[in-house]
Amino acid sequence: MPHLLISTQMRLECGPTFVGDKDSDEELMEYLQASPRQQLGQSFVEYATDLSPRAVLDLLETRGWTVVSMCGIGQKTVVFLGQFSGMGKRLCVVE
Repeated sequence: MPHLLISTQMRLECGPTFVGDKDSDEELMEYLQASPRQQLGQSFVEYATDLSPRAVLDLLETRGWTVVSMCGIGQKTVVFLGQFSGMGKRLCVVE
């Protein structure tokens, strides 16, 4: 099952949204209007789009991606997605 992690700063709900790293699917990154960026002081490149997290999730849903989990880490919101091919969608609700 393919996996995808997206994140954004909590105070920046309107974007940018970080959607990949240097090994990400280039076609998917282009679909999300993301470009590779390296922030000052970082030793790695990540793909970011100016789209809001909601817009990114809407686009990913049309490609078969499903949210698996979500959490806040420090000042970041992180969403983990998966593609469930051949097994149908599984939904686990925790109460």
